[in-house]
Amino acid sequence: MGMHTAAHIVWDWNGTLFHDNDAIIGATNAAFAELGLEPITLERYRALYCVPVPKFYERLMGRLPTDAEWQVMDDTFHRYYTQHRIRCGLTEGVTELLTHWRAAGRSQSILSMYGHEELVPLVRGFGIEEHFIRVDGRTGPSGGSKAEHMVRHLRSLPYVDAERTVVIGDAADDAVAALHVGARAVLYTGGSHGRASLETVGVPVVDTLAEAVAEAERLGA
Repeated sequence: MGMHTAAHIVWDWNGTLFHDNDAIIGATNAAFAELGLEPITLERYRALYCVPVPKFYERLMGRLPTDAEWQVMDDTFHRYYTQHRIRCGLTEGVTELLTHWRAAGRSQSILSMYGHEELVPLVRGFGIEEHFIRVDGRTGPSGGSKAEHMVRHLRSLPYVDAERTVVIGDAADDAVAALHVGARAVLYTGGSHGRASLETVGVPVVDTLAEAVAEAERLGA
């Protein structure tokens, strides 16, 4: 088999395919409460959020959290998120977009910084696993960048050409990871970052996933 000649999409999960803003903000505020910090609004979160996550906490606390503080906040965040994610669903129109992309003979996969063991059954539970040639979640500690995970993800897809791959995500780190492997990126404003912060990255920024897919088709042509 040779290299795929059609465009390939690497989808982000949280805040992109999975509309979990409410659970993310609730979990963040639960983590803040453990250290006596004031709760944060969605608007402030979207203005300040960055990766690696300890740097995000530094923007809010005025200093990096200690190792002990980070562990408490990280454990609290994931415990709260796991309890409340069940109230969240797929972003509007996702199933149709995935179906149409696959029906056109193009491939797609998921790379998420959400834990792999939690991600796979969640994707399967929404009945969309069949649309992806691979689903990868984070392995190892949380809080880092997606770039090295992207390297491993594309290495596991030997018939996918990085130059015709488009990463669709909601965070600047998605674009950084794409550029790290020679892929393109499209950033979506419906998740963790507002438009103003996304537009500083220098890649296309869109307000809907339908627009993101149309842009991916153009970039991957």
